[in-house]
Amino acid sequence: MSMPSAAGAHSAASGPSAQARRWRQRHSASAFLMLSPWLIGLVVLTIGPMAMSLWLSFTNFDLLTTPDFVGTRNYAYMLRDPRFAQSLWVTFIYVAVSVPLKLVVALALALLLAKASFGIGPYRAIFYLPSLLGGSVATAIVWRIVFGADGIFNVALGWFGIEGRSWISTPDTALSTLIALSIWQFGAPMVIFLAALKQIPADLYEAAAIDGAGPARMFFSITLPLLTPIVFFNLVLQVINAFQTFTPSYVISGGTGGPSDTTLLYSLYLYLEAFTKLRMGYASAMAWVLLAIIGIITAALFITSGRWVFYADKGDRT
Repeated sequence: MSMPSAAGAHSAASGPSAQARRWRQRHSASAFLMLSPWLIGLVVLTIGPMAMSLWLSFTNFDLLTTPDFVGTRNYAYMLRDPRFAQSLWVTFIYVAVSVPLKLVVALALALLLAKASFGIGPYRAIFYLPSLLGGSVATAIVWRIVFGADGIFNVALGWFGIEGRSWISTPDTALSTLIALSIWQFGAPMVIFLAALKQIPADLYEAAAIDGAGPARMFFSITLPLLTPIVFFNLVLQVINAFQTFTPSYVISGGTGGPSDTTLLYSLYLYLEAFTKLRMGYASAMAWVLLAIIGIITAALFITSGRWVFYADKGDRT
């Protein structure tokens, strides 16, 4: 009986391995083929424009002539630009006030709607509706009319003998109208809070009730700690979105950021520099500064979250 040669044994041993490699290659090629539309879109629509924007931030470019490389001059000019400082200040106030108030309103309404009862569905849809309409131009126009000198808000104040004013034209109150519009768009975080409230075990509340805990004690000892991951999630999303707010500021102020630049949000000033003054290089530099600001604040939120975000499955704060 003849024994198989060493070459034949080696070929038999390596056969399945080579076949497996061919199988993996075919499936890898199929995967890349299916992913190619997304990859092309990522390169052409995201990475490419971002790289071009970064390059333009170091140039003097007016959309009509060839970009002229100027180094860090655009970034240095920001330190001397009073409107840049004003837009940054207004935006920080807008974010610091609107985001916490929006989350408070969203959580309060979610707590009310979480108590299931017959016919509650339409009410949930109605409360969510502002988030669908809030970012539109039409809503901003309506908001401008409501808070105008002859708007509905002043009509309501007149019922109580209070003489109103044009809230959008007064420097002391113009930004408040933008903040009110932002708070009115509480639907998205409200729905997320509502879904999270449904996941809290009912036996925790039953045990707390047996121990004599009231509604306030239950909220601060059970509901709020278990909701902290969702609060953190909503906080990060709303902060990022608030820094990018543009439409309400543009429409309500008439595209000027007035009165006296009190509604000049960062995104609006970036738009004015890019498409009104055609200073695309400077606007690109502003866009990258905004990206850095959002990145720093988001990183700070993640770093500090370990002190107040509670994950029940881990039994500790992380």
